[in-house]
Amino acid sequence: MKSDDFKSLSMDELWRLHEQVEAELTRKIATEKATLEDRLRRLAVSPGVRGHAQAKRPYPKVFAKYRNPKNRSETWAGRGKQPRWLVAELRSGKKLEDFQIKRA
Repeated sequence: MKSDDFKSLSMDELWRLHEQVEAELTRKIATEKATLEDRLRRLAVSPGVRGHAQAKRPYPKVFAKYRNPKNRSETWAGRGKQPRWLVAELRSGKKLEDFQIKRA
């Protein structure tokens, strides 16, 4: 429709047109949403596709390799970012081997 067509319509006609457009949009959005949710459900149960329903792979527990001598409860497994206490000790001149936990 051209903008001139809207100018010639009365207020009641414009309001009816608005309601029709709103109803049609609501119907189309609901249909599209249902279609997308169905596709997501099918993807989640497809073999070889990881979905939210699958559990994570169990990883073995990583034991601590380094311990803070000032606070024995602070440990580090050697993975990821070094803890602050270790960074401070290394800056002061100590070596990483000084903090290794002795295994029996």
